[in-house]
Amino acid sequence: MEEGISKSLSHCRGTDDDQVRQWDAREGCEVRQILDRVADKWSLLVIALLDRRTLRFTELRREIDGISQRMLAVTLRQLERDGLVRRTVYPVVPPRVDYELTPLGATLHDTIQALVTWTEAHQDEIAAARVEYDRREAGAVGTEAPESPRATAGAA
Repeated sequence: MEEGISKSLSHCRGTDDDQVRQWDAREGCEVRQILDRVADKWSLLVIALLDRRTLRFTELRREIDGISQRMLAVTLRQLERDGLVRRTVYPVVPPRVDYELTPLGATLHDTIQALVTWTEAHQDEIAAARVEYDRREAGAVGTEAPESPRATAGAA
């Protein structure tokens, strides 16, 4: 079991305001746990690749640059547990296992597509903001006050 994820999800408590509860950041909050799962980079990529087609484990691994075999297995297992991916095992030799989005997973893909579309539309602005931030940070490094000899001596 992944650290910070409980076996049973609990509804957020402590407020009657539905809008606040929806964005409750407490660790035990059901919404936070689901968002932690579906918004991680590997889950997003798996869901995107399974849109409108069924893939085998090796096909997914080949398509997702940088994912380890173990991480793909964990990600698929978690998405299956959440009802987003269906795993079908065929009784043949060698074993054949296919993965596909469930109807629930397909609805999530629509949301992910909206995020990708937003990212594509704003990637130049984000790149410019990063360059500006890095420029400011590089200039700030030379302007910081040096540490006092006392603080440096205490750290040794």
